[in-house]
Amino acid sequence: MRRVLVLGVILLFSLGCAGFAQQLSGSWDLDIDIDPQQTSFSDSLGVYSLLKVNYSIGDWTFGSSTVLDENGWQDQDFSTTGLLGAFTLTAAVDFNPDATFGSLVTTMSTSFAGALVGAQFRLEGDDTFLTLTASGSANSVDVSISADFGDDDAVCDFPFSDVLISVGFPFCCAEISSSLSIDCEGFDYVAFSASGIGVPTLPWLSISAQLQYTMQTKSLTLSPTFDFGTVTCIDFYVTVASSGNLTLLESISIDGIKLSCDIGTVTFTGISYWGDSNPGRLAGTDYWEVYTIETNDDGCCGPFSFDVSVFFLDAGLRLFDVALFEANLEIEISAQFEFSMGLEIDVEDGATTLWTLGFEISW
Repeated sequence: MRRVLVLGVILLFSLGCAGFAQQLSGSWDLDIDIDPQQTSFSDSLGVYSLLKVNYSIGDWTFGSSTVLDENGWQDQDFSTTGLLGAFTLTAAVDFNPDATFGSLVTTMSTSFAGALVGAQFRLEGDDTFLTLTASGSANSVDVSISADFGDDDAVCDFPFSDVLISVGFPFCCAEISSSLSIDCEGFDYVAFSASGIGVPTLPWLSISAQLQYTMQTKSLTLSPTFDFGTVTCIDFYVTVASSGNLTLLESISIDGIKLSCDIGTVTFTGISYWGDSNPGRLAGTDYWEVYTIETNDDGCCGPFSFDVSVFFLDAGLRLFDVALFEANLEIEISAQFEFSMGLEIDVEDGATTLWTLGFEISW
């Protein structure tokens, strides 16, 4: 009976919004993952659902975000954005489904005499935080100020946490940015930095420099950025090791190679990588090589995308060291409905390891 009453209240609220609101919009995103290797259906099923509802009236928008998965209701957020005179106001509150409070964040901003002034208040559990900001530009000089209050470890009043003042300005042939930090105990540091400093004879090398002063120390840090470019459709993953704050380049090594080209409406990409941090489709996996064929074209009803990837292990058990096949399909049936499906087949283990179904409805 209680559930029926709650449902009735929700329906009544929805009908009221439909009758008086200027706009009621939202979306429902649902993803279902099925692991065929599990013997129990409940263990094989993974569900993620995100329901968003926005109600707009005048200059104000009220939003709701609900997250559910196979274990039930996981998160509930409410938000508000609007204009009050010259002020832009936002508020976001997070609740946990177990009837506990998560957080409250409110912001306020306005333009005053060419400067943007703002404030943010956060309530997280029993802790409160306040941040005051101001920024503006004049005659090629950019200035920003940020003051934080609410650090539990601070010994100042309110309790005061820190102030950070940043200034950007041109100096000779460089763009300089400076920052002054003052914390609860007084002066913290002042720093001057410049980035994108080119070396005329080395176009693939640029340097960032930072000079920082504290009460006890002075340090100069030079950080290199390397861009070896792309040769037509071939790109190399290059790692440069240096020490002594860029005073010594120890080694330049090639950790991988990438081949990518478009053939009509089809894109072919091959990545071979033997370094430490896998890039692209290899990211987060134990595979060292992947070949992908993908297309983005118009289907019968709307935009259509499809990709197939083959992953390889080093010294695998199968022909050519093939270890995994992965396929994904996505098609926009209409402007309000989108369908997607994915499949993973682990040929190393000889099993289908994942089947994904998803759709997104918007209104």
